Amino acid sequence: MLSAVRSASVVAATGTPVTVEAHIGLGLPVFTILGRPDDVCRESRDRVRAAILTSGFHWPSRRITINLAPATHKKVGSALDLAIAIAVLVSDEQLPMQCAQGVAFLGELGLDGRVRAVAGVAPMVLALRDDAPSEDDSLMPEHSLLHSVVVPSKNIAEARIVRPPGLRCAQTLRQVAECLVGLMPWPDVPEARLDDGCLADALDLCDVRGQAAARLGLELSASGGHHLLLVGPPGSGKTMLAQRLPGILPLLDEQTALEATLIRSASGEPLPPSGLVTRPPIRMPHHGASAVSIVGGGSSSLRPGEVSMAHGGVLFLDELGEFAPSVLDALRQPLEEGVIRVSRAHTRLTLPARFTLVGATNPCPCGGGAPGSCECDEVALTKYRRRFSGPFLDRFDVRVLVHRPGVEELLGDELGESTACVAERVMRSRSIAFERQGVLNARLSGEQLDHFAPVSPKGMELLRQELEHGRLTGRGLHRVRRVARTLADRQGSIDVVSDAHIAAALALRARVAPRRGDDLRSVV
Repeated sequence: MLSAVRSASVVAATGTPVTVEAHIGLGLPVFTILGRPDDVCRESRDRVRAAILTSGFHWPSRRITINLAPATHKKVGSALDLAIAIAVLVSDEQLPMQCAQGVAFLGELGLDGRVRAVAGVAPMVLALRDDAPSEDDSLMPEHSLLHSVVVPSKNIAEARIVRPPGLRCAQTLRQVAECLVGLMPWPDVPEARLDDGCLADALDLCDVRGQAAARLGLELSASGGHHLLLVGPPGSGKTMLAQRLPGILPLLDEQTALEATLIRSASGEPLPPSGLVTRPPIRMPHHGASAVSIVGGGSSSLRPGEVSMAHGGVLFLDELGEFAPSVLDALRQPLEEGVIRVSRAHTRLTLPARFTLVGATNPCPCGGGAPGSCECDEVALTKYRRRFSGPFLDRFDVRVLVHRPGVEELLGDELGESTACVAERVMRSRSIAFERQGVLNARLSGEQLDHFAPVSPKGMELLRQELEHGRLTGRGLHRVRRVARTLADRQGSIDVVSDAHIAAALALRARVAPRRGDDLRSVV
């Protein structure tokens, strides 16, 4: 007998509807799975058989063939276990065929029949919700309109955020079967837990002593979405500053929150109680991370990288000089376009990757220290500078030299400005930008800059001098103007960007490493 049950699989952060077809016929007892299953999916043969037996059902001693359609798409993970088990039971007539029509099943099966949570439920449920059958397919029972989705109980929060037509939760295979035939009602779906986005547990900027220039750079980065580079000796507070950036960012908008949730769900990362990611994430990969782990991809299965996990938030690269140059240069495309394109022989995916990049690095291999105390020779400095390509550095809008705070600043009782105060100014600056142009200042195109960020004649003369002396590229010109626009918004200057704003934006672009004998305070 032939049966078909609906389910889904996930590749990277994109869900794909899957039709699980089961055929039980004459022949030697064999259990075969077709349709490009990966190793984990192929192992469901043993999980499903044990789960069916321990749940009190009979295992058919005949030839069982499972086809995962469409056969051209690779199926990964264990989320198809529950659908395969239901398809086998329907084909063996232990369950009526009508009970599974219009119902999709997601979940991994334990050997005891328990339905376990799986990664990627949110994108899979979204794919099932949006999978409208064609007119021809709608005549077939297996392509009947979807009216219910059964997911593991622990995945109910993330499944709810994509608003499926009907949401059911289950804990065991036996429970699913009895609910399908009407022997017992479906368990009540737990109430949605509210998440007000409270940042009470966020790190506070008042812990940072001194560092007026670095704090300004942090505020500008949050206000305009500008990429930030912090350069300074060890112990100067670079990491403290970067870790406090998400606290002054506003909550994610609805679309970005959904995208961030889908990515996090597909990666198997823990989700907030409400299931929806509303706070800007911060990702801090180790400097030994590979290019694939940063940008995404993989050989056996495609997974979102750190650039996608940081979507809507901050990607913080500490010890920037220790990252492989190839890894840093791989960030150039997503920094410009806000997406990452992963191409493999049989798969091409586009994942969102709109994030704020924050890099922290020492000024030289020895770490620098007090002014004029660099012990590196010219060869070491040259080698260190070559780890950062010019095109990569050019994508940092704001580059700030971070000095070690003074004794009085460290031991004094005066606290710095709190996160709440800075966050209020950031929100005000962002509101000005959105009301004027609809996007953050860092995303303004050249044409939009001319319209929304006109520069005064004196400011244009400053830019001309920088261009004539080769200290500014075409890309750098636009980035300076964007930072100047954010500076003007911070001061409430709505119309023209003045020469003072241009001069301040130019001063916020420093060299990464000093030359031998340089006073570290002079590289700004």
